[in-house]
Amino acid sequence: MKKMNIKFISFILILFFQNIMFSKDYYVHPKLGNDTNTGVSKAQAFKTIERANKINYKSGDRLLLASGQIYTNGLKLINKQGTAEKPITITTVLWDSKQSFVPATINFTHNLNGVLIENCSYVNISNIHLTANGYLKNDNEAIMHCAILIINEGIEEMKYITIDNVSILDVYYEKEGFSRGKQEVRTANGTQKYGWGVRVINKHKAVAIKHVYIKNTNIKNVSHTGIKLTGKGKNISNIYILNNKLDATGGPGIQMSGVKDVQVAGNTVTHSGSNTDSRKWGRGSGLWTWSSSNVLIEKNKFLYANGPGDSAGAHIDFNCDNIVIQYNISAYNAGGFCEILGNNYNCAYRYNISINDGYRVKGINDAFQEGKTLWLSGYQGTKKGRKGPVNTYIYNNTIYCDASIVSKIAFDNTSKGVLIANNIFHIMGNSEVVVGDQYKPDLKNDLSIENLVFKSNLFLTEASWPKNTQIVDTHPLYGNAEFVNPGDTVKVHYIPQNVGLVKHKGIVIDLLPNDGVGLLQGLKLDTDILGNTISNKPSIGAIEPK
Repeated sequence: MKKMNIKFISFILILFFQNIMFSKDYYVHPKLGNDTNTGVSKAQAFKTIERANKINYKSGDRLLLASGQIYTNGLKLINKQGTAEKPITITTVLWDSKQSFVPATINFTHNLNGVLIENCSYVNISNIHLTANGYLKNDNEAIMHCAILIINEGIEEMKYITIDNVSILDVYYEKEGFSRGKQEVRTANGTQKYGWGVRVINKHKAVAIKHVYIKNTNIKNVSHTGIKLTGKGKNISNIYILNNKLDATGGPGIQMSGVKDVQVAGNTVTHSGSNTDSRKWGRGSGLWTWSSSNVLIEKNKFLYANGPGDSAGAHIDFNCDNIVIQYNISAYNAGGFCEILGNNYNCAYRYNISINDGYRVKGINDAFQEGKTLWLSGYQGTKKGRKGPVNTYIYNNTIYCDASIVSKIAFDNTSKGVLIANNIFHIMGNSEVVVGDQYKPDLKNDLSIENLVFKSNLFLTEASWPKNTQIVDTHPLYGNAEFVNPGDTVKVHYIPQNVGLVKHKGIVIDLLPNDGVGLLQGLKLDTDILGNTISNKPSIGAIEPK
C-alpha cells in the first residue's frame, strides 16, 4: 500500500513539474477549430480568440493563429509573465504546407483593442495583421480604439515587450461618413475619439515600462497617431522604434511624451497629418517629442507631413532635453524642417538633409501657422511665460528650397545659446523673418539672442538669409554647391559637385558659451549622413565630398 502511495505521489509530482517546465503551443482556427477542444494541437484547435483569452499563459507558451484566416474579437494578455529565455509568443503559422504564408488578420471592430498587453513582461507579438474600420460597439465611455495597447495598470514593472513585423491598416473609431468640426484640427492634440496604431501608456509614476521594441511594422490609415508613447515622470524608458513604415496617419507618425532613453531609427514616415478620410485629425509632424529626455532620432525619412499647424518633419515640443535629430531625410513637410519649442535644453539638428520643407503659408487653406525653415520658439504652454530653448546646436545640415518657397525664419529672443554653423542654405527663392506664432513681439527686437554662434554657413545668394534680422552669419560663404538632381529625396543627389566650395571649409563644433554639457553623444561625429568619414577639419553640409 505504501509503495502504491509513493508511486502515485511520484506520478503526480512528475505531472506537476512537466506542467511548469514544458511550454505549450495553443492553436486557434476560426473555421476548423472548436472551443471545446484542448487547443494544444492543430487537430484540437480552438475556434475563437475569445476562448484563447481564457488561457493561463506560462513562460514559453505560444498562441498560434492560422495563416490567411480572419479572426474577430481582440486578444487580451493581462498579468502574464514570460521570461528572457521563454517569452510568451503570439504569431501566425502555416496550417497547411501547401499554403503561401499570409499573416492572420484580427478584425477588432467590436473590441476596443486588437491586442491588449496589460501588466505583462516578456511578450512577443509578430506576423499578424490588425484592422478595425470603426468601433461598432455602443460604448459612450470609450475614447481610444487601438490596434495594440501596452498599458501598465498594476504595481509591478513591465519590461521586454516586442512588436515585430505586424501590419496595421484602417483603424478608426467612428463609422465611415463621420466628419469632424473645423475647429478640431486647431486643438493641441484633438479632443474627440480616434483610432490609433500602437500605444504605450504608463499610468503609474513610480512603476516603469521599459525595454519595448517596435520594429519592422507597417501602419497605414489610422485616424490619429501611428506610434504613441505616454508616460508620467519619464517612467517609460529604453524604447526602440526601428525600421517601421508609417503612412497616412491622421495625426503624427510617431509621438512620445514623458519618456527617456529612446532610439528612433530606420523608419519611414509619409503623409502624417493626412486628411484623406473625414475621420482623420488632419495634422501632425512626422515625429515629435514632449517632456522627454535622451532621445536619439536618426537615419529616418520624414516626408510630406500635412496640417494647418505644426506638421514638421520632426519637431521638439517644450520641456525636453538631449533630443538629437541626425542623419535624417526631411522633405516636403508643410510645417518645416527645424522646430524647437520652449524650455528645451541641449537639443540638436545635425547632418540632416531638408528638401522643400516649410512651404505652408499662414491664411491659405486654413493654415494658422507659417511653415518655417528654422523655428526656435519660447512657447512652453499657455500658463507660462516665454522661455526659449537653451544650448541649441544646428550644424552640418543641407537645406534646399526651390524658387516656389519663401524660406521663413522665426527665433524667440528668450533663446539662450544657439549655434548655427556649417550648414548649406541652398535657398533658390526669397527668405524672410516671420513672427513666432504663439506671440507677437516687435520684430526689430525679436532676434537678439544671448550666446549666439552663427558662422561658416554656405548661402546660395545673399537672398538666402533674411535681411531684416539681427541674426547674421559672422563668416558667411556664398556660392552654388551644385547638387545633381535637387528636389528629389535621394541622398546622393545632394553630394556637392562644387567640392572646393565646401570641403574642409567648416569649423570644429565646440561647446557654446556657458554650456558645460554639449550633447550626450558628443559634438563630433565620425561619419556623415552617407557614412563617409569626417576629418578633423569638417566640411559644410550633411555630406563630406570626396
